[in-house]
Amino acid sequence: MSIEQAQREIIDEFSLFDDWMDRYQYLIDLGRKLPELPESEKTDDRLLDGCQSQVWLITEGDAGRLKFRANSDAAIVSGLIALILRVYSDRSADEILASKPEFVHEIGLSQHLSPTRANGLDAMLGEIQRQAELARARAQA
Repeated sequence: MSIEQAQREIIDEFSLFDDWMDRYQYLIDLGRKLPELPESEKTDDRLLDGCQSQVWLITEGDAGRLKFRANSDAAIVSGLIALILRVYSDRSADEILASKPEFVHEIGLSQHLSPTRANGLDAMLGEIQRQAELARARAQA
């Protein structure tokens, strides 16, 4: 499944909900299904800046295939992470860098998240892009 197909699937899923309370509940449910990170991986060097809640992001792989693992101490943020990982994990750096997170606007996240959560979402997406850029630069070196 391509990044575009993953985004389309998310957009279709969110279109099934009539109101934002149901969408928030769905995000919380997605976050609960996110695999926990071991405490040994929840280190300060893996904490993302720009997020009000704690978000740990682990990047593995190389430019050919980047795998991301992440978790948060906040329920809705964990749901946002689940969406981001679904779209961007197990992709090449080039795929990640060529794609825009259209699902964020399409499902209404940009209008319905609090400013602090929106900043955190931007920080997570920015870090995914940064990791893809670093992996591509390492491959070209």
